[in-house]
Amino acid sequence: MLADKVLFLDGEAMVIDKPAGLPVDPPRRGGISLENHLDSLTFGFHRWPMAVHRLDQDTSGCLLLSRNPKAHARLQQAFEANRVEKRYLAVLDGVPDGIEGMIDLPLSKVSTREEGWRMTGSPDGKSARTAWRVLRTEGEADAGRIPSRDGPHAPDSRSCARGAGRAGGRRRGVRPGRQSGHAAPRR
Repeated sequence: MLADKVLFLDGEAMVIDKPAGLPVDPPRRGGISLENHLDSLTFGFHRWPMAVHRLDQDTSGCLLLSRNPKAHARLQQAFEANRVEKRYLAVLDGVPDGIEGMIDLPLSKVSTREEGWRMTGSPDGKSARTAWRVLRTEGEADAGRIPSRDGPHAPDSRSCARGAGRAGGRRRGVRPGRQSGHAAPRR
């Protein structure tokens, strides 16, 4: 299924276009995840590729996979040192004040048996600074570009800080089931 979603491939890494709805990590309650497709992504290598970062289950877009342990360590270090810029396009349910801004909201991972894990604003959390810009507004929703250099934080928590939940977000947005986030390649 994912072999036809390869956007880039060399001896060190590959980038796939991860579809919305597919979790990167196996769900706690079981079910299909990226792991179920890794065998089809070896392309002549004996090892399965490894995800270098994560995208939320409901987010589609570019996912970087390493093809060997040395490349994995090197690529992870680039993410940890904020040398990688991720860009998200998000459809929001609501229109924020202004057309661009900066969100400085430390985020922490919270996990419960009932709800699974999620990121939430916390003064003790990991630093997360995100510049945002509205690209288009239609009615009571907007589409925004959210470049991110701050680690594992996706648009959901940032959108809420702007006063507009990400449409389709499972925990914070509204209109469940509609894809609303996409990790876009840098242009």
